[in-house]
Amino acid sequence: MATDYDAPRKTEEDAESIEALKERGPAKGASGLDSDDADNPSFDLGGNDLSDVELDVIVLPQQDDEFTCVSCFLVRHRSQIDHETDLGPICRECSN
Repeated sequence: MATDYDAPRKTEEDAESIEALKERGPAKGASGLDSDDADNPSFDLGGNDLSDVELDVIVLPQQDDEFTCVSCFLVRHRSQIDHETDLGPICRECSN
């Protein structure tokens, strides 16, 4: 079936006014949860405002027993190296 995408989808009579939508109120199936939270309703931030909290994180440079995988760019322990290429080492997960 061919569809004319330039044609208007609703006519003036089909469209509801904003006032009519406001009067109708929320849909009967709507809940207080957002759709993003519907799959994990037990996740709760506790209502604390953490916008002024600063986190101190110490970043260590790459150690002698670590390498950076040239495929996934993660820093890994030398025990996780699979093989070396011309570009650099590849980890076991990326070699699969």
